[in-house]
Amino acid sequence: MKPMRVGLVGCGRISDIYLKNCTSFEAIDIVACASLDIAESQAKADQYGIARACVPEDIYADNDIDCVLNLTIPAAHAEVSFAALNAGKHVYSEKPFVTDLKDGEALLKLAQSKGLTIGNAPDTFLGGRWQTVRKLIDQGAIGAPTGVSAFVPTHGTERHNPNPDFYYQLGGGPLLDLGPYYLTAMVFFLGPIARVAGLSRRTFEERMIENGPRHGFMMPVEVDTHNLSLIEFESGVIGQMMMSFDVWDSETPRFEIYGEEGTICIPDPDPVHGANIFQGDVWLRTKQTARWTHQPRPTGRDNWQVAENTHGFNYDARGLGLLDLAYAVRDQRPPRASGEMAFHVYEAMESMLASPGLGAFVDINSTCARPEPLPENFPQSEA
Repeated sequence: MKPMRVGLVGCGRISDIYLKNCTSFEAIDIVACASLDIAESQAKADQYGIARACVPEDIYADNDIDCVLNLTIPAAHAEVSFAALNAGKHVYSEKPFVTDLKDGEALLKLAQSKGLTIGNAPDTFLGGRWQTVRKLIDQGAIGAPTGVSAFVPTHGTERHNPNPDFYYQLGGGPLLDLGPYYLTAMVFFLGPIARVAGLSRRTFEERMIENGPRHGFMMPVEVDTHNLSLIEFESGVIGQMMMSFDVWDSETPRFEIYGEEGTICIPDPDPVHGANIFQGDVWLRTKQTARWTHQPRPTGRDNWQVAENTHGFNYDARGLGLLDLAYAVRDQRPPRASGEMAFHVYEAMESMLASPGLGAFVDINSTCARPEPLPENFPQSEA
C-alpha cells in the first residue's frame, strides 16, 4: 500500500519512541515534525532522518500530509486535533483524548462530518501481552468474566521527570495520566462502561522536583493525586481501580481479571508501570489448578500457569495504533485504538472525578465498540 504521510506535532520526550518505531513501519511515512520551538523540531528531524522541520501551521497547510500525529501536552490536544481535522487530515493523538467533554464531542462530530478518522493512544492493548489476555478470555479460559481490579501505587513523576509540572496541573493527575491505559485495556477485554463512582484526595499542596537542573524546585499541586474508583460495565462485570501519586510502595497485584472458572493475573515487571507497557507474562489460574484438599494452601505463584504468547509486538511499540489506523483508513474500517473509545474512557475518568462531589454513581452517556483482537501476524495480515 502507499504509505500514509504523517506530520508530527509536538517534539517532546514521548516523540522519541514514536519516531523510532514509526520510521520502521512500511505503511507510515513521517515526512515532517513540528513544535513551537523550531530548534527542537530541527533536532528531532536530524536525529531520526525526517525530511522537514517546521512549525505546526506548516503541517496543517501541507496538502500532501494525510495525518497529524498529535504528541503535544494534554492541554493542547484538542486545539491541535481541531486544527488538523479542519485542514482535512486524519488525527492520531496521545492520551488523554481531550481535557473537556465538550471538546471531545465536537472533535468526533467534526471528524464524522468530514469523513476523517480519529485514533488515540494508548495503544498498549495491541501488544502481545494484552492480546494474549483477550485470547484467553475469548477462549473461555476463566469462564464468564465477573470482575476486574487495577492498582497503580506510585509516588509521582517528579523523581524521574525533570519537568513534571503538567502532571500536577489541571488536566493532569494520576487518573488522567495512568487511567487511560487500564480503562482502555478493560474496555478491550470486557466492553464499554455503564457507570462509575469515585473518591479522591490531594495529599500534598506542593511537591519538590527531585532530579535534573530544577532539583529542589517546589511545584504547586492543582489536582487530586490519590483516586479510588468503582466501575460497572454494560455486561454486568464490576471492577475497582486505584491510581495514585501518593504511595511509596505496595504489594498489591497490578491487574487481575476474575471469572467463574478462574483468574488471569497480569504481573507487573516494573515497580511503576503496568498496563502502559506492551510486553510481559500473563498468569492463569483455573479452578482445577487452584483446588487443594488435605494439602497446605500453596504460597507465592504455585499453581499459576504462564500463558503462551503467540502475538507480536512484545516491546515498547508505541505508534502501533497509528499503524493500525493507516490500514483502517485504507480499508474504510474503524481503527482499533479509536477516538470513540478514547472519548468513552475520558468520560469515565471525568465522571470518576466528579463522583465525590455528587456523592453518587455517575452514568456514562457514551459507548463504544469493543475493539477486535489484532491478528497474530499483524501487519503481514494487512497485505
